[in-house]
Amino acid sequence: MSNFDERLQRAIQRGQEARLADSASAEANAATEEDLRLKHSQLRSDLAEHIEACLQKLCDHFPGFDYHSVLNEKGWGARISRDDIKLGRGTAKNEYSRLEVLVRPFSDMHILEIATKGTLRNRESLNRSNYRFLKDAALPDLKQIVDGIALEFAEQFSANV
Repeated sequence: MSNFDERLQRAIQRGQEARLADSASAEANAATEEDLRLKHSQLRSDLAEHIEACLQKLCDHFPGFDYHSVLNEKGWGARISRDDIKLGRGTAKNEYSRLEVLVRPFSDMHILEIATKGTLRNRESLNRSNYRFLKDAALPDLKQIVDGIALEFAEQFSANV
């Protein structure tokens, strides 16, 4: 066999090995993607329950808030809201307060996002998103974030009653 034939055989073999490696890599990436989807789904479910529990406790401590579970294209979680009327000399003013905490749907960026919107007496008080890469996300850490949001809103609301 000539030198060229040997090199040709080695080149063909390298190409076949590269194809097999690419195929194995694609299968591993698909498995990883599915694992991340499953992790997001489990964290989302557990966090949505925790969000609901925290916001229901806020309703217990601040009568007048209406509680609503949220399941829509924007995410999963809960919302509390209330309307108050502030009476002044010959005037009545409607004041709206609310807190919404949602876990956003799975994205190709492989993050878990907790989105928060809060309004106190017609003024935006909270508008933020907290992110964790799914590979690093842990439920206790995420629950602490939700707890912090609920506590911050409670403190702000009680200061403005």
